[in-house]
Amino acid sequence: MLLSTVLPQVALSQEIIKLWPDDAIPNSISGAKITEKSETDANGILRISNVSVPTLTAYLPSKDKATGTAVMICPGGGYGILAASHEGSDVARWFNEMGVAAFVLKYRLPNSAIMTNQQEVPLMDAMQGMKLIRQNATSYNIDPTKIGVMGFSAGGHLASTLATHYNQGSGASEQAKPNFAILLYPVITFGEKAHVGSRTNLLGKMATSPEMVTYYSNELQVTSKTPPTFLVHAEDDKAVPVENSISYYLACLKNGVPAEMHLYPTGGHGFGLRTAKFGSLTTWPETCRAWLTALTAAK
Repeated sequence: MLLSTVLPQVALSQEIIKLWPDDAIPNSISGAKITEKSETDANGILRISNVSVPTLTAYLPSKDKATGTAVMICPGGGYGILAASHEGSDVARWFNEMGVAAFVLKYRLPNSAIMTNQQEVPLMDAMQGMKLIRQNATSYNIDPTKIGVMGFSAGGHLASTLATHYNQGSGASEQAKPNFAILLYPVITFGEKAHVGSRTNLLGKMATSPEMVTYYSNELQVTSKTPPTFLVHAEDDKAVPVENSISYYLACLKNGVPAEMHLYPTGGHGFGLRTAKFGSLTTWPETCRAWLTALTAAK
């Protein structure tokens, strides 16, 4: 029933796809409503808040460039907003230039006023987004074995949660598993080096629960089934300590998961593709391109 409701929207438009039918968004509280807000600041950064209807926005390369690879992009924002341009649409267009299809995920932001079990909701949306991309791979000219996830900051937490929890909880499915993960200055741990705002926003009243902290500390959830991962972080990141990426990288090594990590001395937090003033950080996009090209060519 779900697919019969959603698939016609995919067929009619390759721009915006609702993840769920309007009357069947999981964990939504009946009758509870909130108004979505979009604001663009002086730096041209689009911030979206109060998301209650999650979507995918498709950015498809020209057919003559298409490689068959696809990436679902999870913007950051501390699970409080979505930085939807410089960690979303701008990156999607960059992928298109190299022949990669990109889908920007507008996932629901945890809010106990409009949803139950708020900590589950972003992952539910990420799982559903990945499944819809894979189920419709043919119509998008995508190889279903070359679909990855990318995340920035708290979006990196969501992407790494998908990579490590795709087979757990509601919506668990092999179809939800990304074939690779690209994580930029990701929130990984909810322990000592946590970004406290992301942890509090996702877990709410359960932010002090040892069980929840462990479950969503993704460096503790890596297994041999975790997909190959590419990590980028600046050592002077004051918002999300570089140890977040390091701990995930070490967990990948321990479990035999192919991983590549690039640490840069300067860059701070939230740079996205805006790297011009940060010296060697300007090289991360080309390094990522080389990694992804080699990875997908081997499949």
